[in-house]
Amino acid sequence: MNKIAANLNEIIKNKIPPSKGGVLALGNFDGVHGGHQAVVAAARRYGLAARVLTFEPHPRRVFQPQHPPFRLTPAPVKERLLRALGVDDVIVMDFSQDLAHLSARAFVDEVLLGRYGAQHVVAGHDFVFGHKRGGTMPLLREWLAPHGVEVTEVAPLRDAEGEILSSSRVRDALRRGDLATAQRILGRPWAIAGIVRHGAQRGATIGFPTANMDLGDYLRPPFGVYAVRARRVGAAESYAGVANLGIRPTVDGVRETLETHLFDFDQDIYDQEWEIELRHFLRPEQTFPNLESLRAQIAKDVTQAKALP
Repeated sequence: MNKIAANLNEIIKNKIPPSKGGVLALGNFDGVHGGHQAVVAAARRYGLAARVLTFEPHPRRVFQPQHPPFRLTPAPVKERLLRALGVDDVIVMDFSQDLAHLSARAFVDEVLLGRYGAQHVVAGHDFVFGHKRGGTMPLLREWLAPHGVEVTEVAPLRDAEGEILSSSRVRDALRRGDLATAQRILGRPWAIAGIVRHGAQRGATIGFPTANMDLGDYLRPPFGVYAVRARRVGAAESYAGVANLGIRPTVDGVRETLETHLFDFDQDIYDQEWEIELRHFLRPEQTFPNLESLRAQIAKDVTQAKALP
């Protein structure tokens, strides 16, 4: 028996397996963009329990560990977004070198059928799986047919210009600072979520207190100042603000952070998880000769941000 097949419990982060049967929607789902949403919607059409089977860490992080941060939705955010689409469960498999060496056929026989007893499988047109990406949608259909398991291949979704909705397009748009294109593909503003940490309190000393968050493995859009909308994760109420994404060169900063100043807001939110939506790019990050010059520019940023929708 394959090493992985003998240790499936160890590579499935949901240690208590869900009930067998139902529809499995397969994919990485980084970004949970419009195309991913179409896959999930297809899985919910059949009157069976709809479950998402996804992988963490992202395979790129395993095969190219030196790659710069690129995630659109880290694992907890991705799972929240998928559950919000109405699925019955999100199953997370640990994508390791061991799993990467599981053959495509073994993945079908031992995971989809043996572990989960899939009654129907749904995936996007470009879904591949198994060792050296040897499994394709036609093979998936061929191997599952003898077991009476149907496969739904979801055609690519395209925007008004005919371009396919994809995670790579979202990443490209964000790296260019094109928030509008990213939002159209995602179906929502792109956001960075994280725990609010204590900082050096410099913002408070110049009249603009900030909530500070590490960027982790999130993709880095252009460093600079953004008009934002923020909310505590799980809460409905949101607040407008401005945020600096970068290294804070005026105060000799070196760590990449997101520092957010919320308008008309005076609450203690340390150690809470907040989500910051990037709505508009205002200006590149820059170095000021002193804190007074920085304070004056932030005041201008606030005025500009308040005038935006």
